[in-house]
Amino acid sequence: MERADVIILGGGLVGLTLAIALDRHGLSSIVIDPVDPEKVLTPQYDGRATAVSSSSWRMLVAIGVGERLEGQGCPIRSIRVSDGLEPGGLQFDPPDGDDPLGIMFENRLLRATLRDVAKSCEHVTMLMPASAAEVVRDGNGVRVALKDSSLVTAPVLIGAEGRNSPTREAAHIPVARWNYDHAALVCTVEHERHHDHVAYEIFYPTGPFAILPMLPGTRSAIVWSVPAEDSTAILGLPDRALAHEIEKRMGGFLGSVQMGGPRSFYRLGFHHAAKLTAQRLALVGDAGHGIHPIAGQGLNLGFRDAAALAQVLVEGARLGMDLGDAQLLSRYERWRSLDTFMVAAATDGLTRLYGIPGRTASAIRRFGMSAVQRLGPLKSSLMAEARGESGDLPLLLRGLTI
Repeated sequence: MERADVIILGGGLVGLTLAIALDRHGLSSIVIDPVDPEKVLTPQYDGRATAVSSSSWRMLVAIGVGERLEGQGCPIRSIRVSDGLEPGGLQFDPPDGDDPLGIMFENRLLRATLRDVAKSCEHVTMLMPASAAEVVRDGNGVRVALKDSSLVTAPVLIGAEGRNSPTREAAHIPVARWNYDHAALVCTVEHERHHDHVAYEIFYPTGPFAILPMLPGTRSAIVWSVPAEDSTAILGLPDRALAHEIEKRMGGFLGSVQMGGPRSFYRLGFHHAAKLTAQRLALVGDAGHGIHPIAGQGLNLGFRDAAALAQVLVEGARLGMDLGDAQLLSRYERWRSLDTFMVAAATDGLTRLYGIPGRTASAIRRFGMSAVQRLGPLKSSLMAEARGESGDLPLLLRGLTI
């Protein structure tokens, strides 16, 4: 029987980040994930890229991950938002001398780096691939029996398995969820002109179209939201035809375009757990909440979960508390519930107003202003939070030691 301070079910980006953060402060964890770790590092497994916010980046630096990623991400120096290709949109720029608005990383690079750091951690045990056959949470602690008949125990269990978390379902935590009847085409393109570190969000009547700068400067990630009924046809286009369609929606301002890697589709939906905790259990990342990528906040919300839970558990351990104590976990619940709900509600409202075919035009008629003008205050608020200028931020997100 192997024992640790924490058992983490799910070895994705958020689960590994939490394990590393705990290790840096002397707490041990066992990370269990059923997926072969070599498989998840291929472009075919996950071709997505993520804009890591400045506060999330400060946390990655504080836990020793940032130094391994330094220079491998593309800073976002400006964000331009427009209704289609019409002039007069919004532009967001950081103050002189401030951090970039985000840093773009390929998910597989983040995953590979987190895995390498976790492997070097003294207090992290990774069981991958491995699956839980039975999980027991009671007054005595948490016991997880694996399918190979081994047993691991800890005072507290973390559900970090993603949107379809079996741990959340087993805890009978209610979830509000719905689909947007849209899918996101995610791919990487190479283009003729340098992107100058500018990200673009273009709102078309059929859905938003994002261009996110990558390294080198003639490469960008595309997140194109299309009606679900069109996704199969678009996904099946030959590379040359798809590049032509993307170039048209980019308006040609980056020159000629060609595909720079595999493409994939992800059905878009919303879910939000009624609670983030139960008996000796805490949910982090997509296990607790999943939102539309329209605001680029999904993974950063998960990183904020990891930072807050790490601080709660470390401070509890210093006080000699049982790490599965309900009072201790309720602090995490209170800390994260409002933030996750407010961001989820804001992005859902924006998606419903502008992300459904025909809504952009109706919004203009109803409110007398464009989608972009309505987006401005929300975008400014989300960016301020991502930079750590609002809310009760955990110490790691401020770049401080717990």
